Amino acid sequence: MSIIDERLEEIRIVPVVKIERAEDAKGLAGALVRGGIPCAEVTFRTDAAAQSIRLMSEAYPEMLVGAGTVLKTGQVDAAIEAGAEFIVSPGLNPKIVRYCQEKGIPVYPGVATASEIEQALELGLSVVKFFPAEVNGGVKAIKALSGPYIQLRFMPTGGISPRNLQDYLRQKNVLACGGSWIAPTDKIESGCFAEITGLAREAAAMVAAVRGSRAV
Repeated sequence: MSIIDERLEEIRIVPVVKIERAEDAKGLAGALVRGGIPCAEVTFRTDAAAQSIRLMSEAYPEMLVGAGTVLKTGQVDAAIEAGAEFIVSPGLNPKIVRYCQEKGIPVYPGVATASEIEQALELGLSVVKFFPAEVNGGVKAIKALSGPYIQLRFMPTGGISPRNLQDYLRQKNVLACGGSWIAPTDKIESGCFAEITGLAREAAAMVAAVRGSRAV
């Protein structure tokens, strides 16, 4: 497992965030850190993504900040230059995976089928994003896939919420869960950072509860 994998396994939740204005990035980062979730996947769905990654990383160096919805090699370069520590893509594009491997940055491409998983294994990956998780069978699908692919770990994203978070986290082959409920775009844009901190604390408490139950 890479150092990034280890950090993700320690935090266990990756807030997936869409930032329209880079000036909101520091406030969001602070809210997540105070809430006990020092991590964010900043999606490349806005022009503010790269600058937001830079501002978050500089203001809170203890944060694990990655880039999401990465579809082009140019976005990989922009993310790395901004300080991103990992790359996430919605699907498995071998070109993007190999490019990230050449650049030495961890990449977590999205998979939804056994065939895509086998492509990921062929590319030397040990952790993949399972997306969209709920649409593709959720926890039941992950349990089924863990049989033939015991060496692979998943980062399910898509439809994860407080309602089902712990069910996912209890699976041995789930490294971490991605989700947008902790920092919704509307709360970021309206500056409701105290609310985001509260949501992060609730999520961190759920992680701690799962960890505690495993220790019993």
